[in-house]
Amino acid sequence: MSDTITLNRARPGDRGVIVKVGDHCHHQDHALELERRLLELGFVEGATVEVLHQGLFGGDPLALKVDDMRVALRRHEAASLTVRIGDAA
Repeated sequence: MSDTITLNRARPGDRGVIVKVGDHCHHQDHALELERRLLELGFVEGATVEVLHQGLFGGDPLALKVDDMRVALRRHEAASLTVRIGDAA
């Protein structure tokens, strides 16, 4: 069974596939800039993602494995990514 959630709601050990990057409602310049940065880092639709670790205080930042790369994101940045948990191989 798989659930589609924003990545900021995922917990350590969760694995899935990115299904949407950004909110696709580009009314603010900072939303466009964040989406561009995420795409440049490899957060593209179809990429596998795994939550490796979360910070002690407030769970920030999240340590993530995206395909074969490790990246840390703040939770508010991870909220721009929609993932289908349980779909990763």
